[in-house]
Amino acid sequence: MIKSMFSAVTGLKSHQTMLDVIGNNIANVNTAGFKASKVLFTDLYYQTLADAGAPGESSGGENPTQIGYGSTVSSIDLLMTRSGYQQTSRTLDLYISGEGYFSVLDPTGQVLFTRVGSFRFNSDDTLVDSNGNFVLGQMPEIGDPLELDKIKIADFENYNAVYIDNTGKILGTNTKTMQVETLGQLALAVFTNPEGLSQEGNMNYTATANSGKAVYHAPASESAGPLVAGGLEMSNVDLTKEFTDLIVAQRGFQANSRVITTSDQVLEELVNLKR
Repeated sequence: MIKSMFSAVTGLKSHQTMLDVIGNNIANVNTAGFKASKVLFTDLYYQTLADAGAPGESSGGENPTQIGYGSTVSSIDLLMTRSGYQQTSRTLDLYISGEGYFSVLDPTGQVLFTRVGSFRFNSDDTLVDSNGNFVLGQMPEIGDPLELDKIKIADFENYNAVYIDNTGKILGTNTKTMQVETLGQLALAVFTNPEGLSQEGNMNYTATANSGKAVYHAPASESAGPLVAGGLEMSNVDLTKEFTDLIVAQRGFQANSRVITTSDQVLEELVNLKR
């Protein structure tokens, strides 16, 4: 059979994957905190028809003669670039102006990480995110070493005007003393290789062997960025780039389809030689 047909099939599969990734990026153009992905291709196995020859007195040398067998997806990488600030005017919506991830505890007891700081206090006076996961921090303030736990405000009914400042401190005005008190402290997780995090859906990530372990800091300290209240991080999807890549993927898919069609026509001619 003609090798070009099999090579083109690998090209179709690779460009289909590229279209899948682009489609997911575009679908999440308005998803808060979403990080776009990019596809990298790599070439496959090569058959060596003739080895390279060294130059000599009677010959100038020969380059190797090789035939390639298509392409495959090398990696699908996350673009963890920080996106812009979208104002919501909601006190407990937080934007991380720098590095770091909020830590939350899901119903199964797994620690997840997210850039989306859409928080609220539930009926038990515990801080949770928009998915109902418990937000982790330290009570009542950052210490050394940092020990994370659920943030539950005792006597919550005695406080009003509760807000979170840029250093992650949860502050509220005591209605009895009229004094502003620290009720809790948020922490941000920082990773050596954030591109190595695993996506788990609902804008949550988990640590992997390649992301490194989470190192916790108070916001606006060490390598963790400060918090900005009243807004969320926007998606970092660039529609201009995505539609350009969409055209490139479409043409790549079309070209590989044409190779298969041409190879099929050549095979048809070979079959018809007997007539």
